[in-house]
Amino acid sequence: MTTADSKVLIVDGNEQIAMLTSFLRDEVTTPVVAHSGQDALEKIRTEHPDALIADMKLPDMGGMEMLKKAKDLDEDLPVILITSYPEIRDAVAAIRAGAHDYLAKPLKHHEVLRVVLRALNERALKRKLRRLSSQIEDESSLRESMGPSGAVKRLIADVNRVAATNFSVLILGETGSGKELVARAIHRLSPRRQATFSAVDCGAIPETLLESELFGHEKGAYTGADKQRIGKLEQAHEGTLFLDEISNMPLGSQAKLLRVLQDKKICRLGGVQAIKTDVRILAASNRDLQQLGESGAFRLDVYFRLNEFTIRVPSLRERREDILYLAKRFVDLTNFELQKDVKGLTQSAVDALLACDWPGNVRQLRSVIRRAVLLADDTITDQHVRIDCEAPRLTPAAPDSNQEIQDAPGASLSLKEIMQRRIVAIERGILAHVLRETGGNKAKAARLLHIDYKTIHSKVRQYGISVD
Repeated sequence: MTTADSKVLIVDGNEQIAMLTSFLRDEVTTPVVAHSGQDALEKIRTEHPDALIADMKLPDMGGMEMLKKAKDLDEDLPVILITSYPEIRDAVAAIRAGAHDYLAKPLKHHEVLRVVLRALNERALKRKLRRLSSQIEDESSLRESMGPSGAVKRLIADVNRVAATNFSVLILGETGSGKELVARAIHRLSPRRQATFSAVDCGAIPETLLESELFGHEKGAYTGADKQRIGKLEQAHEGTLFLDEISNMPLGSQAKLLRVLQDKKICRLGGVQAIKTDVRILAASNRDLQQLGESGAFRLDVYFRLNEFTIRVPSLRERREDILYLAKRFVDLTNFELQKDVKGLTQSAVDALLACDWPGNVRQLRSVIRRAVLLADDTITDQHVRIDCEAPRLTPAAPDSNQEIQDAPGASLSLKEIMQRRIVAIERGILAHVLRETGGNKAKAARLLHIDYKTIHSKVRQYGISVD
């Protein structure tokens, strides 16, 4: 921002201040005029000026009160106070209270210009330092959380590139690769960082509740809605909403999300009033949304709206140089958690870690190391590192031999009927196996099988599968 783009708020208390307004407009800045202290405070809230010039005597409050209230709204706002009766003790008190400078009437234009330019330059420098500090902190945070590899450095560059924009971002990557870490880093580096970051796992919430979670509802909107609820989209006004595993979002909910993306308005369930909302959408998926869209399983118009910028989070097997870095980090964190002093990993343990393809990515590595630290007394060996290096196979339960004989040709069943029974048996076996693997977590099982929560819920009931 140049000084010509800057806004200087002038509290117009007398004719000389009015002349100052004209002078600053001609010279360097965009002046904004307020006619009282309260008017000035409202303009600080709405106009976000870069500097404030105020007389010590305003129609409704004194200059020191104006200074305090302005600083409460914007602690970095440079405030320049003007007085007709300059005294050293008043100037000292004003500076101690946070004033940028203290000028005496009659005002000299060259002096005012010097003070205003210095205030604007200091304001711009503070903003730049804060932005750089935030960027360094988030780069450090991502690098610390993900590793020092070249792939992570490229990922951080993409995050820095898009964070300052208002683009919707699609974050693609395998389960456990760190998609939410990336989303949170984008928010922290964005101009929206002071507002809410809200996350919704589209695969963990039943379809019947997802729309209430996103859009909210009015009292009495449906059975059990005994009070009004504000949805995540409304909560994240002027902030960021992260939609995790958006491929699991039902098509009907996608249509309503598209309307929000286009019109910037929402309507609570059971409500009639459209509510304006300014929210940035970050969405994540472990599946190819374009392919899903072409097959009809995901709306292409929603995909194109979300895909203003794409970040691909590399899997752990694509950045093997991060494996040992992360393993040592997880050892330190788990030592602290468990109050242990496990020294590290033997070469056999290192070899075992490097030999694995890590289908569960960083999340799987973290679980393996946490268990190993728990088991180890001094050093982690390959005996402590038990790894399932292959993606879980969806193995159906073995068919019952008696059922096989009963379904054999010649047992009064047609081929079609036999095949239907076999398909049901296989489907039931797969569902039971995956539910065992996920500890009965139907939402997680639905994500593994790439089906929605409602489908798996109905099939569990249909086949009488126990989730215990």
